[in-house]
Amino acid sequence: MQYRTLGRTGVQVSSLVLGAMNFGAIGRTTQDEATAIVDAALEAGVNLIDTADRYGDGESEVIVGKAIAGRRDDIVLATKAGMPMGGRNHQGSSRRWLVTELDASLRRLGVDHVDLYQIHRWDPETGDEETLSALTDLRRAGKIRYFGSSTFPAYRIVQAQWAARENHLGRYVTEQPSYSILQRGIETHVLPVTEQYGLGVLAWSPLASGWLSGAVRAGREIDTHRATLMPERFDTAIPANRARLDAVERLAKVAAEAGLTMIQLALGFVTAHPGVTSAILGPRTLDHLRAQLAAADTVLSADVLDAIDEIVPPGLDLAPDEKHDTPPALLDPSLRRR
Repeated sequence: MQYRTLGRTGVQVSSLVLGAMNFGAIGRTTQDEATAIVDAALEAGVNLIDTADRYGDGESEVIVGKAIAGRRDDIVLATKAGMPMGGRNHQGSSRRWLVTELDASLRRLGVDHVDLYQIHRWDPETGDEETLSALTDLRRAGKIRYFGSSTFPAYRIVQAQWAARENHLGRYVTEQPSYSILQRGIETHVLPVTEQYGLGVLAWSPLASGWLSGAVRAGREIDTHRATLMPERFDTAIPANRARLDAVERLAKVAAEAGLTMIQLALGFVTAHPGVTSAILGPRTLDHLRAQLAAADTVLSADVLDAIDEIVPPGLDLAPDEKHDTPPALLDPSLRRR
């Protein structure tokens, strides 16, 4: 396992992170199965576990808490808040909600603090000063060690850094964006900004929701858990999905010629970028984890990286409609009309 410094925090984290989104009903992963996954990940050298209140409406946090009981000090523990969790004010990044929901997350996890608390999505209804002030106070109270953002557009990352400086508040020290061979848009704006401000980057969906797991190939029935949950993302009648399938076929040849699995190619690509700290794994089963851990020490040669660039050019998203950092006014016509 490789280890990198998480931004400028001085904290050493593994290049592969265990993501717990699939723990519980959403991934049909039981407590015993999840505990076995955590055990295997820690044994392999993974030292950061990432979850969120939204995952299973808290179920993932409960499962993670039970799985890490008795070994909390060996783990860099991260969770997130901000996605809807119920009523009108049970979401977003207001002080009212963050203070309340962090306490709920700590109860579910069975811990007295988390190492990294992340704002799950940018909240356009709440000012940066409000959010950063609340997070700074939670850090001073000892309930969190650091705080970060997730899936923020580049200009919001910059704005939050300025707001922290101007108001003498703590700042985001990490960003968690979506990044894979098939979704390279963050190379255009987000990664240059995170590198400029020294943020650690924890990349989610490095296997592109299963497209890069090796399970999706031309002429083969698509049989992945994500295809069941989100069939439109795998419908090859959609142009973006046809483009992805074409790219996957070409990438499979690159992987084979390099003596790598598709998973090794995909994870090796993400962790090769100097602006990326770690890639977040999202296994549902122990077999999934083992296949992903095989990429722990994968280092792609320049020839392989050049071949990938020829198939999916730098900065290109093959499925731009699936980005989660689009400015609200592009999605809601009422926000761009007087």
